[in-house]
Amino acid sequence: MSLRPIALSALLSLSGSAFSACTEDAPAKPANSNGVPNRTPTYVADQVKSYNHDTGAFTQGLVWHDNKLFEGTGEIGHSSIREVELVTGRVVRKRDLPSPHFGEGIVILGENLYQITWTTHKAFVYDWRTFNPKKEFRYDGEGWGLTTDGKSLIMSDGSSAIFFRDPNTFEVTRTISVLDNDVPVTQLNELEWVKGEIWANVWMSDQIVRIDPADGKVTGWIDLAGILPPMDRTGSEDVLNGIAYDAENDRIFVTGKRWPKLFEITLKQRS
Repeated sequence: MSLRPIALSALLSLSGSAFSACTEDAPAKPANSNGVPNRTPTYVADQVKSYNHDTGAFTQGLVWHDNKLFEGTGEIGHSSIREVELVTGRVVRKRDLPSPHFGEGIVILGENLYQITWTTHKAFVYDWRTFNPKKEFRYDGEGWGLTTDGKSLIMSDGSSAIFFRDPNTFEVTRTISVLDNDVPVTQLNELEWVKGEIWANVWMSDQIVRIDPADGKVTGWIDLAGILPPMDRTGSEDVLNGIAYDAENDRIFVTGKRWPKLFEITLKQRS
């Protein structure tokens, strides 16, 4: 998020373990019973299609629902929820979030679209079809990413923790810690539920981490380095952030903050 302090020490501490899974030659530890170092599987992407994306959108959340694309954007004074036309990137409709709120992750569950905020401790609930407001919740701590398993709301706060919340009360019902070979993975940002896993963007990186929702163990990494060419980056926090899954057609979409493109991708395991 804008102006977020980046926990470089936390990221660097992963260089010999969790983040080593994102390089081809550096195995993660510890070794298994045969003395062979464990490797967390790493996946790379093949680009299927690219679509236009609003370069003014500071993407915080991305959702595919009812054959439509929804996006939540951030920054104070520029935060919104919006329905977006996939092919053109055109904003079909939107609702702005007033200051001082900094919009974060969004998700649709049932009739509701939920939007969390970074530091103002508010979650807003709208009718997803009309964007009309319905109610608000208050919570402690920061809000970063949001998704759902179809029953609970699942939320990140930038740490290694992921919180399961009751959609009717927003109360925390369960918490997991995300670990890759016993090393905490922090800076968990935008979330998506994909085939029984939680996928999370790792803030200020081109990595997506795949998480077992039962125990928080990392099941894999997705390395998207280079998916957006350097010539298309502005250097203004335009990092990977945005995952949407079309379950009906088994399509994965990714984008980033102020990116000019949204990509449809398929995955293959790095050999």
